[in-house]
Amino acid sequence: MQMNKENAKKRIKELKEKTEYYAHKYYDDDNPEISDFEYDMLMLELRNLENQFPDLITKDSLTQKVGGNVKEGFEKVEHEVPLQSLQDVFSIEELRLFDARVKKETNSEEMVYCVEAKIDGLSVALEYVDGEFVKGATRGNGQIGEDVTENLKTIKNIPKKLNEKVNIIVRGEVFISKDDFEKMNMEQEILEEKTFANARNAAARFS
Repeated sequence: MQMNKENAKKRIKELKEKTEYYAHKYYDDDNPEISDFEYDMLMLELRNLENQFPDLITKDSLTQKVGGNVKEGFEKVEHEVPLQSLQDVFSIEELRLFDARVKKETNSEEMVYCVEAKIDGLSVALEYVDGEFVKGATRGNGQIGEDVTENLKTIKNIPKKLNEKVNIIVRGEVFISKDDFEKMNMEQEILEEKTFANARNAAARFS
């Protein structure tokens, strides 16, 4: 049964408050209070209600912006290209709709997709000038992130120099492997310090 507009308005307000709170705990405090699945279900309900009542969509909804803020103590970096959130899908129908949008935008009926497991890490933008790594920034709010260049220089897998002298900005994910994450939490327990809820938050803490 479809919800009437008045009830939908109340529920949307409630969902916006909940998702904003949980996103703050996840992105800004690195201390999630609910599972990723539970958060995704709240976002899915919010998105579905907004699709049913598009006039109730507001700019402050997390369906319209990126969760997270610029943290204090870091130099701000304005992204040349906004780092938006990746869109989740939860059904075959949503995949078909995505395929239809891609074909429409590219004006092509022949599409080939590469599918891989999602890495849950911290989104970063790496800037190269003349092939040299010059700056690295977190996603932040999508428009403005934090300069974490020196931290990223300690990650061996990030090339400090490219084979070609190109100017490019590369988006990637900073993540911790399962084995390293478990080892890190064991060390935290030995030191009688707080353990990390998940690998993504541990990666964010040290990036």
